[in-house]
Amino acid sequence: MIARTRRMSAFPRNLRPMRLSRRAEPFDSDEFVYELKVDGFRALAHVQDGRGELISRNGNVFRGFAELATWIAEHLHVASAVLDGEIACLDESGRPNFRDLLFRKRQCVFIAFDLLYLNGKDLRLLPLIERKLTLKKLVRRKRSRILYLDHVDTDGRLLFEEIVKMDLEGIVCKRKNSPYKVTDKPSPSWIKIKNPRYSQADGREELFERA
Repeated sequence: MIARTRRMSAFPRNLRPMRLSRRAEPFDSDEFVYELKVDGFRALAHVQDGRGELISRNGNVFRGFAELATWIAEHLHVASAVLDGEIACLDESGRPNFRDLLFRKRQCVFIAFDLLYLNGKDLRLLPLIERKLTLKKLVRRKRSRILYLDHVDTDGRLLFEEIVKMDLEGIVCKRKNSPYKVTDKPSPSWIKIKNPRYSQADGREELFERA
């Protein structure tokens, strides 16, 4: 699925996704935005001169999703960009289905939630909310294989309650003014809160063994 290969060179070779810290209970805050935690494979989408690659959190190319990477590069009208997001499969109701993703039972999509580079500009020091606004303008097509992950303000507890009711994986809480800063430790500015009753978490290790 993943292989090391020669990389496009427009961006730093050591570029990695920002790591999330954990918290058990949801919270409300005017300083945070709240997103759905998409159940998929975390990836950075690299686009340069009409070519695309999807890179894992460990820096390897997702060779099994090369067709999706090519689609993104052909339909995202930029000279170059790096987007952070999740590779996922969505069912008829729009819910991520990890089993379908793992066994390639449906067409995969890339759900983007952050923008690190755009046309040669490094956006990582900008506040998160500014990066997301630029990303939203960039990803405009509604029926597309690259989707924008929206957020809600302030009401983290309410969003988490709805996520649990819908049997989704959880939420991610992100500080509005946070830069995109990658360190060896999980960031206190990006916090994941998992749904303890999420049904797709059952038997996950057995799924990977079968795959």
